[in-house]
Amino acid sequence: MNEIVNLNSARKRALKKQHEQRARQNRLRYGRTKAEKALAKAQAAAADRRLDGHRLDSGDDA
Repeated sequence: MNEIVNLNSARKRALKKQHEQRARQNRLRYGRTKAEKALAKAQAAAADRRLDGHRLDSGDDA
């Protein structure tokens, strides 16, 4: 004899599995590792310092 299945909960389980699979694909496609985020932050900070180092001061504070 087969097991009785609640169709509502079966539908919800299937939908949850589909969402988890889509989330996994998005993490692979768009996600960045902690090291990549830290590298990008360090590069942005270095670019800001370099830009500030090339700033020309005119002498007047207007």
